[in-house]
Amino acid sequence: MSLEKVLSISGRPGLYKLVAQTRGGFIAESLIDKKKISVNMQHNVSILSEIAIYTLQEELPLREVFSKIKAKEDGKPTSISHKESKDKLEEYFFEILPNYDEDRVYASDIKKIIQWYNLLEKHNMLDFDVAEEKSDEEE
Repeated sequence: MSLEKVLSISGRPGLYKLVAQTRGGFIAESLIDKKKISVNMQHNVSILSEIAIYTLQEELPLREVFSKIKAKEDGKPTSISHKESKDKLEEYFFEILPNYDEDRVYASDIKKIIQWYNLLEKHNMLDFDVAEEKSDEEE
């Protein structure tokens, strides 16, 4: 599955998979507990494919950051918890993305990225290259 169908909903933990469109919004399924919720236009929703991380040169798509983490961790969950101290989180993130913009990427962002990576890894949803090839072939 590509990141176009994976959502983050503010005020709700974890990530959600887009299931269906409705007249006033859409139905999303939690990756944590598989519960389906109705999401309307009042919710602040972010599609993971549209999120990027600031670096000193450019903005790097979240997909590429996940790929770097996957390469570092050999496709396994991260060796660090999202609950670690700010210093440990920043040190880990610096190993993955040495040129990230420390003034614009906060510890809370790093926590989310690590938490999201582990959730996607748990559900075997980190094969972005395969998903992109399929969508390219369909076009």
